[in-house]
Amino acid sequence: MALRVGFVGSGFNTRFHIQGWRGVRESAVCGIWSPNAVRASEAATLARQLDVGHARRFKSIAEMVADSEIDAIWLCGPNHTRIENLEEIVDTIARGRGTLKGVACEKPLARNVAEAIKMRDMAKKVGLKTGYLENQLFAPHVETGKNLIWARGVATTGRPYLARAAEEHSGPHSPWFWQGKMQGGGVLNDMMCHSALVVRYLLTQPGQPLSTLKIKRITSHIASLKWSRPAYAKKLKSAMGSEVDYLKAPTEDFASMNIEFETPEGGIAIGEATTSWSYVGAGLRLSAELLGPEYSMKWNSLDSGLQLFFSREVTGKAGEDLVEKQNAEQGVMPVVPEEYGAYGYTNEDRHFVRVFLGKEKPLLTWDDGVEVVKMLMTAYQSAEQGKTLAYPPKGIEKYIPKVAEGTWKP
Repeated sequence: MALRVGFVGSGFNTRFHIQGWRGVRESAVCGIWSPNAVRASEAATLARQLDVGHARRFKSIAEMVADSEIDAIWLCGPNHTRIENLEEIVDTIARGRGTLKGVACEKPLARNVAEAIKMRDMAKKVGLKTGYLENQLFAPHVETGKNLIWARGVATTGRPYLARAAEEHSGPHSPWFWQGKMQGGGVLNDMMCHSALVVRYLLTQPGQPLSTLKIKRITSHIASLKWSRPAYAKKLKSAMGSEVDYLKAPTEDFASMNIEFETPEGGIAIGEATTSWSYVGAGLRLSAELLGPEYSMKWNSLDSGLQLFFSREVTGKAGEDLVEKQNAEQGVMPVVPEEYGAYGYTNEDRHFVRVFLGKEKPLLTWDDGVEVVKMLMTAYQSAEQGKTLAYPPKGIEKYIPKVAEGTWKP
């Protein structure tokens, strides 16, 4: 039996999932809901064009949940809509009008720990299976590299002791990402959820839960390196609208995070993660490293093996047909073919489809999503206080970053 999936959201992220669905068996994309009816229809059309399901636009989330042709929901809307969207799902189920097998949610699970706990508990209340969508753990290079390192290097010389991960690009697509109150922060909340989880994943023995690697201390730093400069703040406001004013309400465009772990044997392992909206390069760059006593691995998404060159005589409209967050159309350009596969969307979606069909155990649930948000909030608190914090710090469940409150000053 195929799992019939409905999407909440119709933007950039949803489209990556739909493209990746070409590599997902036992499932079909059957529904799209978005507050933007035009974009919802476009996303449904894309799914039909790619032959990944007879998707149609629904008028409400409740209508989609109640439909007998929808078995699971993928939550891919903006951060500030998470609670509202899930409440509609849960309310529909509680009234006996939906029989979902599960719900998957994009990263981060919520804007702060209190919201993340509420999300998790609402799903548990109506008995929903959950999946936390973190595509980079499923990136083929990350999965393959980790498994080979542990099978060959770790097995003969000992466990790894240092992992690094980074996600860097020139900035998000939509205005809400840039607004601390709506998004929950800046680049740390938006993208450190990837990198912090990747380093923990790489350092964790395959087949073992992430919790076997205990978080002991976190040190973080945030800064606004580029977009709060007057010239760039003006450029950003012009592109994103008057509500995005980095001279009055900036968020961080750079963040670093150092995580000290305790291994099951009582040893120390270190995770180093960085994220940036101030990166200047061909486009989105994902990278990871894992190091141990006698081995190492490294991955850089822009080392794709395919490059194009366009001279000054080649001109055209700006776009993202070579790589996500593409910054140029001339010169030597790396190309990432089938980005949705390279970034892990296909493997991720295939996994959670099988989870909701009862064929696999989930690699990540909303319990993991809550833990990630705790890590992010601890990082914000560390940056605000300028010191290393034991994990988890007292009161983290009620903490709201200054960036999210709109009171942070670079």
